[in-house]
This record gives sequence, C-alpha cells and structure tokens, in this order.
Amino acid sequence: MFAKAFRVRSNTAIKGSDRRKLRADVAATFPTLSAEQLSEVVPSKEELNVIKLYTHKGDAVTVYANSRNPVLFEMGKTLYPTVYTLWAHPDLLPAFTTWPPVLHKLVGGADLMLPGVVVPSSGLPQVDRGTLCAITLVGNRAPVAIGIATMSTMEMLAAGMKGKGFTVLHIYMDQLWSFGDKTCPPTIVSLEGEPVTEHVEEEEQDDKGEEGRVSENSLPIDPSLPTDIGNMSLSETAESAEVEESEETSANEAAETIEEGNLDVPQELEDSRSPQEQMDALLHQCFFHALKCKVKKSELPLLTSTFLSNYIFSCCPKGQQIDIKKSSYKKFSKFLQSMQEQKILQVKELSKGVESIVDVDWRHDSIRSFVVPEIAASELPAQDSKGADGEQLYHPPEIIPLFGISSKMAPLFQESGYKKGSTLSSSEVRSVVINYVKTNELVDETNKNFVKVNPILCDCLLKKSEQDKISKLKWDDLLSRCLDQLQPFHQVTFAGHEPIVRKGNIDPINITIAQRSSNKKVTIIKNLELYGLDPQTVANILQQKAQASVTVTTLPGTKDRAQVQIQGNQINHLAKLLLGMQLCVTPYH
Repeated sequence: MFAKAFRVRSNTAIKGSDRRKLRADVAATFPTLSAEQLSEVVPSKEELNVIKLYTHKGDAVTVYANSRNPVLFEMGKTLYPTVYTLWAHPDLLPAFTTWPPVLHKLVGGADLMLPGVVVPSSGLPQVDRGTLCAITLVGNRAPVAIGIATMSTMEMLAAGMKGKGFTVLHIYMDQLWSFGDKTCPPTIVSLEGEPVTEHVEEEEQDDKGEEGRVSENSLPIDPSLPTDIGNMSLSETAESAEVEESEETSANEAAETIEEGNLDVPQELEDSRSPQEQMDALLHQCFFHALKCKVKKSELPLLTSTFLSNYIFSCCPKGQQIDIKKSSYKKFSKFLQSMQEQKILQVKELSKGVESIVDVDWRHDSIRSFVVPEIAASELPAQDSKGADGEQLYHPPEIIPLFGISSKMAPLFQESGYKKGSTLSSSEVRSVVINYVKTNELVDETNKNFVKVNPILCDCLLKKSEQDKISKLKWDDLLSRCLDQLQPFHQVTFAGHEPIVRKGNIDPINITIAQRSSNKKVTIIKNLELYGLDPQTVANILQQKAQASVTVTTLPGTKDRAQVQIQGNQINHLAKLLLGMQLCVTPYH
C-alpha cells in the first residue's frame, strides 16, 4: 500500500475530543493493551498529529503521528498499527515468521506466500480469515510488516502451505516507515528459541556430521548470530551462516516464491499447485480486481453474464485466460453462490432464468484488503473490456463535486483542522458544520430546528444587509448557505488512475448547431476530453454512425482541447448515442 510515494492532503494537530475518541477506538480494536500501554500509543498530553493522505493508488488514509513517528493509520474506519508501534508492543498482533531473503521481495510490493512462512515446532498461531497479523523474521520477534490473512490457519495447513497467505499493508522500509525517523527494527529475542520447520529439523538430524555448503541465500538459524536486520545485508548473512543443503533449498524456494509484480498468481507456484488451484487463484484475483476497480454502485443491478464477460475477463493478466470449467467451481453461478455465502455480494433472479448482482459489500475485508497487482494496474487501460468488434468499451469516470475553503469561510473550518484552499466533499462539509454548531452549543434551546448565529457564522454566511436582522437559521438554510459560500471544485477518477481535482464545476459535453456558408448546418461537440473520450476516436465512430463528413479542430482559446464538427444537424442522433453509451472508444487521459 505504501510501496510508492503518497500525497499528503493535510497535517494538523489532533483536537481533544478526537484524541479521546481515538483512545477509545484503539482500546476497542486492541483489547490486550493495558492502560499504561494505551497511554504510550495515544498519549494524553504529548503532541499527536492527524495526517490525511492519498496513496499512489488513490486510497484515502488517515495517519496518526506521535513525535514525528507514525503510530497508527486508519483506512475504511479500521485502525492498523505501524511497525514503530509494533516494535514497542511486539505481542499486539498474532505473528508469523518468514526468512530474511523474503524481506526485500515484500518491500518491493509483494504479498507473503505460504511457502515463505516458517512453521515453528509449537505450530502456527490460530487465526481466522481476515485477521490482522504481524510478520517477523527468523531469529527476531520485532515485526517487519503487517498484513491481513487471506485464509484461516486450518485452511493454510489444509492447502499444504501453498498459495497466498497474507496481503501486506505496511512494511519496514516502505514510504510510511520513511515518514518517521527511519529507525531500524530492534532485536527482540524469540521466546521459544529457534523457529525452524519440522522437516528441516529432521533432515538436520539425518545429515548430522556432513559438511555444510555456503551460498548467497543461506539463512541464519543460530540465535547467537546477528539478527539486527537494520544493519544486516543479504550478503553479510550468507557469509556468516552455514546450513545444510536442505535448508538452503528451503530458503531459496521461500524467497523465489514471492515474485515482485505478480502478487497473486506467481509463476514459481505453477509447478507446485494443481491446475485447478491455479485457476481458482486466478478467478479470485480477477473477481476482486473487478469489484475494486471496475464495478460502480450506480451500475447495479448488473447481469452476472455481463459481469463475467465485461468485467472479470477484462481483469485477466496478459498471457493468461480464465476457464471456469477448469476451476473447482465448474460453473460461474456456483462461484457467485460461494461469494454470496461469504456476504461479499448478493445475487437475485430479477427475471425468470436471469440472475443479476443487486448488491456488493465494498467494505468487506476481502475487497478492502485486495491489492491490485502492479502489472495489472499499469495495463488497465490496455486491457479494458472489449466490444463486439474488438474495440474497447468506454467506462465513464467517477465525478465527485468538491468544495474549496475560501479566506472568508476559513474561520468556520479552522476548528476542524482545515485551512484555506482545502477541498471537502458535501458530506464532509456537513459534518464540519454540525460539529461546529454542537461544539459551540449553538442549537436553539426552544426549537432545535434552528441554530443561533454567532459572530463567525454571521461573518461567513450572512450578507451585510442581513447581519442586523437574522439571529437564527434553520439547519437546511445554514448548510445550503455554507455550500454556496464555498468555492466549487470537482474530482474526476478514471478506472486505474489516481483522482484528479480541478477547480470549478465540470463542463458538460456540449452539442450545438452552427450555421456555415451557403446556409449549411454543422453539429459541433466540445468537452469530450473532460470525460476521458478521445475526440479523434469519437469522430471516426460518429462518421460511421451518422454517415456524414467529420472533422476535428482545435477548440478556440485552448491549446490542448479539440472539438468535433459533423456535417448536418445531427444533434438528436448524437445525443442518443452519447446518452445510450453506445460508444466503443479508447479512453483519453
């Protein structure tokens, strides 16, 4: 999640009420913390900042930083500890151990695969699917990463410790760690001694007395060896360790299992997994990829056949192909039934024999924790769904109106940590106004439908002619006046791309009729680029649809905008085509 640089939206000191709420949320999320430990994580008086940021994939994250180090981060109303917090409280989460060579793969953005997990003699921690876990290295209990378990402990063992085990959210040496003081993990000695797999111990006994062989990827198994990973390179580890050939093979296999850039279906596992297991993994990857990046709430209900052909197939990585008959489900309806049992989505038969997806729980842990593979994300525009003629189907962008804080309105939003120039959604504006009214006790005692106007509300919302006449405002009037006084912005999000925030309201696609020489009429289309439509591609398609001459020219007064001109009065025909979304075009970014 933090493998690449993020964009900080705001950085403000936390308010007293928010600090108390955060303290209560941390206590509820991590009940094993004592009162003293809770005070260390969320101190009562020390400085604590609230940092709102966007990751490189556009996810909104709130980070809580204490003494410059980030201690917690929140995403989707769920709190997660950082590695800095886990170093102070290593037993806060159930921990799984991996080999040191795997670390640089995880830092590169890979998830942790089960072949890279070390099984101690005491057994693995008992966790359920979706449990937040810590990841440590052999010989050191200091966590180096946190991740969400993709299956329960019993399912891991039943799968023969094969497949993806954990979706990594945050790791030592990522951008969130770099936001702090960049200290290295401490050395915390293991409580149970040497955590090695049972089959390695058996092979050690069988091969006792044989001379070991040193290789570049040899791993330390002696607790007396250096375990401070902050000062230990892979080459240093190799020079200081001697292990049996069986251990070397196990370590190499563990390191190679995590292949950067191919997070969910690594090529190295193809030999060890059955074709059915590979197809199941590919189907799950494309399913969650489609729900997270493609399907929008406004598109529901969605035919299951359309979901499969236009969404899931389009998320399939290049060079691979989904064949449901080769999966364990055999039929797509059975696969959807399994997803419905996990309460990820809801499928209903709206008409006889035709099933549709009517609801999706986008807050489900499986969707929230899914990380789109880097290769899939970079190829998203090229691999979008295809039309009947092999052309790319157009998916409209998600457009959200935003509101910017002007210097006049800044005093009203200052208490909530917002400054001049900050942008908020309408719901965020509403929340700020309500909190301001309640904090300053401005609700009218005699009629709670009214709000008393204090000096700040008077200066921000009332005209000069109203300031001596109005002492109370209705809630609706208060909120509408507030939105009217804010500066209009809008956010445009194209599938697979980071959100783009622009000032002002977005212009609609404009279709007009103009008169030319010899009393000829032409139809002119403007503002296609704002909606991700390439004017030249649209012109080519409309030329075929309307059977008329089409030209593309630069929009007067602009340098990078174009307009499409079609011979004749085609306004009704064009409106039907655009509103009906019958265009198969290449998105324009």
